[in-house]
Amino acid sequence: MQKRNPRPQTSQDWLLLMHHIPPKPAYFRVKIWRRLQQLGSVAVKNSVYVLPKSEESFEDFQWIIREIVAGGGEAAMCEARFTDGLSDEQVREMFRAARSTDYSRLLEETRAQVKAPPKKRPETAAERAEEHRGALKLRRLFEEIVRTDFFQAPGRSAVEECLAKIEGRLNVEPPRETERRARVAKKPSTRFRSRTWVTRTGIKIDRISSAWMIRRFIDPEPRFKFVAAKEYKPAKDELRFDMFEAEYTHEGDKCTFEVLLGKMGLEDPALAAIAEIIHDLDLKDSKYGRPETAGIGSLLAGITGSVKTDEDRLTQGSTLLDNLYESFKTKLSR
Repeated sequence: MQKRNPRPQTSQDWLLLMHHIPPKPAYFRVKIWRRLQQLGSVAVKNSVYVLPKSEESFEDFQWIIREIVAGGGEAAMCEARFTDGLSDEQVREMFRAARSTDYSRLLEETRAQVKAPPKKRPETAAERAEEHRGALKLRRLFEEIVRTDFFQAPGRSAVEECLAKIEGRLNVEPPRETERRARVAKKPSTRFRSRTWVTRTGIKIDRISSAWMIRRFIDPEPRFKFVAAKEYKPAKDELRFDMFEAEYTHEGDKCTFEVLLGKMGLEDPALAAIAEIIHDLDLKDSKYGRPETAGIGSLLAGITGSVKTDEDRLTQGSTLLDNLYESFKTKLSR
């Protein structure tokens, strides 16, 4: 019997998302298309999108499937390997081409600023703030492309060089923005004391931050339970978060952290600022564009990439979020 050739070392595992969306309302189709673009996925056929297989990609597609089904459409996800028609390298090249186009567009904008004649040093706080906002916006756009540049597309270094020139030319500290003064957060009901809070194993940004908020502001003595999401049947009195059919999970365009914040009545500007960061990191839609987002995202990615157990991820993530909260609280109380 002839032996099959071993699988090539360069072969790639992929995730495919297939969907059918009703033609109306038209805005819903556009919304889903934009969400798929923000994830960095590419279309290999009409209504068939692909991402390199990873835990993060799996979670991203899961949330989009929920959005599609909630909007009256149909969607499914599968793991795949390309064996005929398209090769792995051809699919990788599709990703590189998409990101190279993104880099080229941003390069035009950054080069235009580099070539523009230098302005006089801004004299007012408002002028300095406007100048910094422009540079921060370009940096955020660049980081969004890098985040979805899975296969090292050409063009990155040229944009990075232009950004360095723009930021070097500014050479000013970003002014403090006037923010609302912190209000005392409402205390949640005592019915949330000493409860068992259940979420999916392999916790990342939204689950780490939600568990941190639960422990610090909602339930001072929680018991956390990390489970495989598929077919989990909750015990009586368990509260689930950031998982299918959970009591607290994504609603519309809100991540679980935002949903918990609203439903628990925690009117705290420092928590609201953190919610904006978590939203942009989890949903990847740059809705708020806070300057701290990229740095916090890198730190949380470092934790989830290097720490194995969910308990340890929560411990290290909570330390980070404690410090972030105190930073915002101090800033907002001035």
